[in-house]
Amino acid sequence: MTAETDHDLSREPVAAHEPSPRSGSIALVLLVATGLVAVAIGLMTLGRAQAQPYILGILAVLAMIGLFNLFAFAAGIIRFVDRNLDDPVMGRIADHAFDGLAVTDPRGHVVYSNAAYLTLTGASGPQDVRPVERVFIGNPDVSEAVFRLLKAAREGKRQQEEVRISGQDGSQGRWLRMRVRPLGTGKRETRYAVWSIADITRDRERQEDVFQELQHAIEYLDHAPCGFFSVNPAGELAYVNATLANWLDHDLAEIGSGGLKLADIVSGDGASLLSSIVAVPGEVKTEVFDIDLRMRTGKTMPVRLYHKLAFGADGAPGPSRTLVISRARDERSDPDRAAEVRFMRFFDHTPMAIATVDRGGNVVRANARYAKLGQGLGLDSASKSIFRAVNARDRHLLIAAINQAAENQADIAPVEVALEGAKDRWGQFFVTPVDAAENDAEAAIVHMLETTERRALENQINQSQKMETVGQLAGGIAHDFNNVLSAIMMANDFLLNAHKPTDPSFQDIMQIKQNATRAATLVRQLLAFSRRQTLRPQVLDLGDALSDLTMLLRRLIGEKVKLDLIHGRDLWPVKVDVSQFEQVIVNLAVNARDAMPDGGKLIIRTANVATDEAGKLAYKGMPAADYVRIEVADTGTGIPADIRDKIFEPFFSTKEVGKGTGLGLSTVYGIVKQTGGFIYVDSEPGQGTSFHIFLPRHHAEPEVQVEQPAASATNGAAKDAAPAAVETKPRTDLTGQGTILLVEDEEGLRALNARGLRSRGYTVVEAENGVEAMEMLEEQSGGIDLVVSDVVMPEMDGPTLLKAMREKNPDIRFIFVSGYAEDAFEKSLPEGQQFDFLPKPFTLSQLVAAVKETMTKQG
Repeated sequence: MTAETDHDLSREPVAAHEPSPRSGSIALVLLVATGLVAVAIGLMTLGRAQAQPYILGILAVLAMIGLFNLFAFAAGIIRFVDRNLDDPVMGRIADHAFDGLAVTDPRGHVVYSNAAYLTLTGASGPQDVRPVERVFIGNPDVSEAVFRLLKAAREGKRQQEEVRISGQDGSQGRWLRMRVRPLGTGKRETRYAVWSIADITRDRERQEDVFQELQHAIEYLDHAPCGFFSVNPAGELAYVNATLANWLDHDLAEIGSGGLKLADIVSGDGASLLSSIVAVPGEVKTEVFDIDLRMRTGKTMPVRLYHKLAFGADGAPGPSRTLVISRARDERSDPDRAAEVRFMRFFDHTPMAIATVDRGGNVVRANARYAKLGQGLGLDSASKSIFRAVNARDRHLLIAAINQAAENQADIAPVEVALEGAKDRWGQFFVTPVDAAENDAEAAIVHMLETTERRALENQINQSQKMETVGQLAGGIAHDFNNVLSAIMMANDFLLNAHKPTDPSFQDIMQIKQNATRAATLVRQLLAFSRRQTLRPQVLDLGDALSDLTMLLRRLIGEKVKLDLIHGRDLWPVKVDVSQFEQVIVNLAVNARDAMPDGGKLIIRTANVATDEAGKLAYKGMPAADYVRIEVADTGTGIPADIRDKIFEPFFSTKEVGKGTGLGLSTVYGIVKQTGGFIYVDSEPGQGTSFHIFLPRHHAEPEVQVEQPAASATNGAAKDAAPAAVETKPRTDLTGQGTILLVEDEEGLRALNARGLRSRGYTVVEAENGVEAMEMLEEQSGGIDLVVSDVVMPEMDGPTLLKAMREKNPDIRFIFVSGYAEDAFEKSLPEGQQFDFLPKPFTLSQLVAAVKETMTKQG
């Protein structure tokens, strides 16, 4: 440390821009110390008494000197300075810097400035130095920047501004870069600010020159006689020159701001060609493509592209540099080039993928559709083998076909194989040999047509036809069974009437009745699958209907399975048969329970599905409309893929013998289809199963209320009749009077029905068919009160008989009995015809109850 006084400063004048000189050395300190030691030794030789006055005098002098220095230091006359500040190297760096440097104190006074600062601020000498704000005061171009710099200086922050100073007397202006920062990080140092001013006029001029050159280059490129564009790896157009934008009738403002993509200006699958270049890390590739570009108006123009693409070290492509040559003029002026353009359009726009391959299956050339196919299959762009597009299990078929072509064999049979990829896709390959004399590199031309949709449609049609055929068979069998069961149940009723409960054979007769009823239930399930059962639809709120089923479902699935019922909000109404809908939910719940032997969760979820959402679903065969969806999901074992398409077939079951009829899901399928809905299944082994039921939304329409007898129906309104499964409650008196014409082609069943009606007091006239019934109507002088007729009969069926009899007697009452639903014949009836319907099989009590009710109606 050294001390300096104002006297020292006055010995050599220092300009504000010059560093203060520092004095003092270690030699002076050693000299003073040596003198003090010598005096002490000398005084020791004099003796204590003689030396004491001298010692006191010396101490008094030293004390006075020390006290003076303390007062001088407190007054600021003497200050201690770090000797590092006297380093001539550091001082010269600041003094001779190219940038102007100045340090200001908290009051804004300049305490240091270098020569460059004086020059840049126009100061004539150290006495004329001024702070930055005073230098540029009154200059409106700089005042705002200076204000921001002063604010940063007061807050102890860093700030930089670039300003342009206008020249005086017409001279050229100049650019200055001004910076400010605190002197240090200490509390006292942050109050001092270091200002820096640099003349950057030449840098600005160079930048402007470069910018002008760039502007000229862009102008040359924009108005070149050919098009140019750049596309980034995401497929977005980063740049399009004005020539190409003019060709395509696009606004340049749309380009470069995410407004256009490559697929927007390339026709067909041409964009796939540009992204099919094989990536080679670190290389630059240029490919030539002849494609069509699409104008904003939808028209196309033929072009040739020189597509340059650079790949990074990791193989990732960078932005392209693509030159576009219009070939529209070639079409008009050069017939040969016009033919080439037409061929390339045919080659790239054909719906078939086309490629030429060598003997090893490597692709030599390919069209745009093939490039798009490769991208759709997720093939690596580096893969050039056509065999990679084929699933490994079928690859040998295509290899054999290409080997035949390599041997120049003709009439090679088409090959249909599974394509590679996660999805189930199929393609048909047509292989044609190439003449080896014309091209050694190419061995075959391969045309490929994707057949995924066609196969899916064929499978769907085959499945639909199979289900329809099985349904027709089931319906026919059900009709015949119903006739047999009607006879069994009628005869059984006679036996029950003839035997008392105490008779030994009464229990056997009851066993016959129970098994006949069980057989009738199976027949109803067959009719449900064939969609020929009688439905009684009504407007229903699914939320309420499912809530009513909760207790029943919990008892069915047991305690091991947890039931979660999740209702959608504001469910739309649907029109379904309540009992049949409940049967659907019960069947699905029982199947879910059986799939979870160790317990699990059964979730029933409902929701509205709007038309837009339905159109986006991947379910085939379901048109876009408003639906209410019921999802029945379990956490069970799931359904293997090989049997998933068979679960709705009748009598198909995976359960053990005796534990299922195989009609549960087929019944569900038939009821949903007959209601106008759709059902689909999603399942994975070990992941559970979800059934999705879509029921059409019911739109309420104003209906004219017509008072009709409760049990009658008008050509389709017969759905209000009693179901086959529910027996009519016995009345206190089922006897009656009147003449009944019974028309039935089954002689045994006709005899039993006639016997039962006669036992209740009716007069019965029997007829084997419609023709005979008309004859009986003419012969009966007393008239016929009621006709009970089968529907399907030889010579004249039931609907034809109804029309013929109503022509003669419009008030005659009619009851149709049939193993089919009334939907099967109601369309053949004229509008407004009234009739009652009794589905087969029926018991004696059901028959006489229906007759009694119809006879008591007013005509």
